Amino acid sequence: MGTKGGRLYLVSTPIGNLEDITLRAIKVLRGVDLIAAEDTRRAKRLLARYRATAPLTSFFEHNETAKKQALIKRLLAGDDIALISDAGTPGVSDPGFRLVQGAIEAGIEVVPIPGPSAHVAALVVSGLPTDSFHFFGFLPPKGSKRNKRLEEINAVRGTIILYEAPHRLLRTLGDIREVCGDRPIVVARELTKMYEEVVRGAVSEVLEELEGRKIKGEITLVMAGRGRGG
Repeated sequence: MGTKGGRLYLVSTPIGNLEDITLRAIKVLRGVDLIAAEDTRRAKRLLARYRATAPLTSFFEHNETAKKQALIKRLLAGDDIALISDAGTPGVSDPGFRLVQGAIEAGIEVVPIPGPSAHVAALVVSGLPTDSFHFFGFLPPKGSKRNKRLEEINAVRGTIILYEAPHRLLRTLGDIREVCGDRPIVVARELTKMYEEVVRGAVSEVLEELEGRKIKGEITLVMAGRGRGG
């Protein structure tokens, strides 16, 4: 089946260091008719750095339903649109995938512009096996959904990757130790930024190192799968 209208570009952007952007991404951002961003304030800084002057519109979790239809209408009318997230690859742990689904259903061409991704960066720096890995995004913050997800994670044999907020990190490490055991884990914090930090060890060792500290920034957890190094 052929495509119609404009193109939807999924443009990966830096996860911290603004130099981590591809030449192709810059070219696309400069050439599209519209840029849809999860956080327009953050996007403005990046776009100013690379002199991308296309109009900017917001596309985030709480306006996605209405905005999706408006964006697809523009795509069908022939406009090229670039989708960017707060950082990294759009569609990963953000509402971008729903726009992708809608564009595909409408017969619009979707073009990936590869680049930075926090969970892949954390995986390759972790030192844990990379032949099989499972990305779970953010854990549910509390309750039975959280416990159920941890039980699912406990059964996984491949390397496990999670995102976590800094204020929940110590509680999450404690819950992981309780449900999944004292297996090897890596806390990758502020990757590519000035205060980049990678803490490796058993869960109990990492907890001991981080307890008492005021933890800030973007955090990715990488953990050994069941029976692999634990």
